[in-house]
Amino acid sequence: MTDYEPRRIEEKWSARWERERVFATPDPTPGTKPYYCLEMLPYPSGRLHMGHVRNYAIGDAVARFRRMRGERPLHVIGWDAFGLPAENAAIRSGEDPGRWTRRNIDTMRAQLRRLGLSYDWEREIATCDPEYYRWNQWFFLRMLERGIAYRARRLLNWCASCATVLANEQVIGGQCWRCEGPVSRREFEQWFLRITDYAQELLEGLDSLDRWPEKVRAMQRNWIGRSEGAEVSFPVEGIGQTVEVFTTRLDTIYGASYVALAVEHPAIESLVRGLPQERAVRAFVEEQLARTLEDRFAEAAEKLGVFSGRFAINPYSGQRLPIWVANFVLMEVGTGAIMSVPAHDQRDFEFAEKYGLPLRRVIVPSAESADGAGAELEEAWSEDGVLVDSGPYSSLESAAARARMVADAAARGFGRSVVQYRLKDWGISRQRYWGTPIPVIHCERCGAVGVPEGDLPVLLPEQAALTGEGGSPLSRIPSFVNVPCPRCGGPGRRDTDTMDTFVDSCWYYFRYVDPHNPGAPFAWERARRWFPVDLYIGGIEHATMHLIYTRFWTKMMRDLGLVSIDEPVTELFTQGMVIKDGAKMSKSKGNVVDPDHMVERFGADTTRLFSLFAAPPERDLEWSEAGVEGCARFLARVWRTFSRVREHLPERGAPMPETAMQGAARALRRKTHRTIARVTDDLGPRMHLNTAVAAIMELTNLAATIADGEPGERGAAWALREAFEALARILSPFAPHFAEELWEALGGEGLVLQSAWPAADPGVLAEDQVTLVVQVNGKLRSRVVLPRGASEEEAIAAARGDERVAVHLEGSELRRVVYVPDRLLNLVLA
Repeated sequence: MTDYEPRRIEEKWSARWERERVFATPDPTPGTKPYYCLEMLPYPSGRLHMGHVRNYAIGDAVARFRRMRGERPLHVIGWDAFGLPAENAAIRSGEDPGRWTRRNIDTMRAQLRRLGLSYDWEREIATCDPEYYRWNQWFFLRMLERGIAYRARRLLNWCASCATVLANEQVIGGQCWRCEGPVSRREFEQWFLRITDYAQELLEGLDSLDRWPEKVRAMQRNWIGRSEGAEVSFPVEGIGQTVEVFTTRLDTIYGASYVALAVEHPAIESLVRGLPQERAVRAFVEEQLARTLEDRFAEAAEKLGVFSGRFAINPYSGQRLPIWVANFVLMEVGTGAIMSVPAHDQRDFEFAEKYGLPLRRVIVPSAESADGAGAELEEAWSEDGVLVDSGPYSSLESAAARARMVADAAARGFGRSVVQYRLKDWGISRQRYWGTPIPVIHCERCGAVGVPEGDLPVLLPEQAALTGEGGSPLSRIPSFVNVPCPRCGGPGRRDTDTMDTFVDSCWYYFRYVDPHNPGAPFAWERARRWFPVDLYIGGIEHATMHLIYTRFWTKMMRDLGLVSIDEPVTELFTQGMVIKDGAKMSKSKGNVVDPDHMVERFGADTTRLFSLFAAPPERDLEWSEAGVEGCARFLARVWRTFSRVREHLPERGAPMPETAMQGAARALRRKTHRTIARVTDDLGPRMHLNTAVAAIMELTNLAATIADGEPGERGAAWALREAFEALARILSPFAPHFAEELWEALGGEGLVLQSAWPAADPGVLAEDQVTLVVQVNGKLRSRVVLPRGASEEEAIAAARGDERVAVHLEGSELRRVVYVPDRLLNLVLA
């Protein structure tokens, strides 16, 4: 073969890998080094697009590299197979969701295989299989026994388009995370999981995840949202009722002008019943609940409210405070009721100005500024300071006042110190058919009763009328609903909601290690050597959904005695999106590129190579068909160059002639070993896959130049063989079929994937290194070793990484750089 023929070689090597079960992964044994490389499993919605390819190509490159480095990688794939798209497809076409899903799985599995991804298909799972979702039900029963699962009636997020309830994490900017439709609030009785019991541990655990992106950790810290403050009871005048208020600024309570309730607050109905304001309050609440969350809580949204007709008594000052219902108060934060202090909170300030409510300034910057407390405010002043006009607490500093005031409230029985979290319990009930049935039977006599474990799984009925009209389709199947109570034998009704599909993805990668265990979700004695997951790859959009839920699930499993780890993942890598026509590539945007079309035109290796080369893996990648064509030309050039020199190459294992360290041969050897070192480094913790491919391309260019000269010269021919053997190995993670073909043509033994990763020769590298003098403002501070010909940027980076230089750069601005390549670097500071 003198021309690169991607289809022929890809079919050839894919068949051999499958025939020889190359990617089947036995459990680790003593002396092996396991490495769990995992990508987030896909939803089988139809076909893959290039966004999927990028995610899986990154993981496959790492898994292949680790395998060649002597480790035993576990690299597995499965299907997040329950969910609303299958139900919507059934509504549109009348096709059974299970049949639709499994057809899509077959299609996408074939696409993944065609890409040559090194998955152990013998461990494949699908979350819609009863042998999988029975363990969702088993987990639910264990949590029900422990009180982690409970049922309650609450105002919840409702997506009318999807006709289902959403968890808080699934509402993004007031819109449904899946369909981007508007979300409103409705009251439902639902099943919840007490994720808040783990809020503090989830927060503290982030400190140990030092190999997670800081952006993800920051997003989770913000979402968990720990607030230290006080909960204070405000008696309602004239009735035996109180309003509980949470505040982080108890020191401002003497400045409270009114109490404000969220429109969802459960006390509103009893507060306004029988009052002249009742009709106006009800109308305001209904109007606000009908608006989207995004409209209500947008930063620029107008602050609106209505007076309830009731007054609360400030338990510290005895002042009467009007109780308002306001659109800017979040039910999810604190108690859903706030004491409003317009002088010291900007939202309260704007509301008070609109409705003519008083401003009382009770905090000043310092004792010296107390005389100015009566000055008119143009905006709220929200900093700590010194208290004024605050009864016995006047002249105290804010922190001291808060401590004393909460102690007094506790002693007098109207308040206490509390810690609140923005994170709320996870509502998992969904009004859908295509999901895990909740294993509960409702009995008038016994209440909610868990299905006996021996009756699991509770199977989805095969036929259901899917109309899209709202309400659970399961409720319309009498044979499913009407069953005896397992406790008393009387008439019972099955729960007709199904579980949020994020339950499926909380623990799937534990099942991979023991995928067909009939007696447990997995056996920890089999799983423990694989965990925690070494590398997890997926999109940052899951930071406050899946990645919080799965951390919670691991801690819950630990408390059930199933695992002995606290965190499921050691290193998280969030890859960038693939962008086309200015938007994220997705089916909903209509801008997808089917990888099968690319594979048909250019080959799987080219398709993979483009997704890894076109941008740093953590950054967004702009789709470019011209870029794909460029990668195809690169592989073709490697093959043409090899074909041109093949007859000149010495036998494999031939001794190195002296001329291999002279002239062009010497330069090629240096480049070969520098490239090996660079690619090894880039495929390791750095994850700079695009620069690894760039280095391989540079080596190819030099090899092609020498091939165009005198490839028959003994030293050059020996250096060319060394270069091509290195290329076959270091290309394997990126273009695996091509690498196997090149390895075979070179006379390599066995598969290149099963050969050892090449090691850079320190002796060759040493000849290609220089010692660079580093000065700061003209004074010698250190010396660093760099590759000969290093760029100015590389030299500066090396200098900054030297402790003896870094100490002189700290806090200073770099004004000018004087760089003499291979000799001197002088950093001139401002």
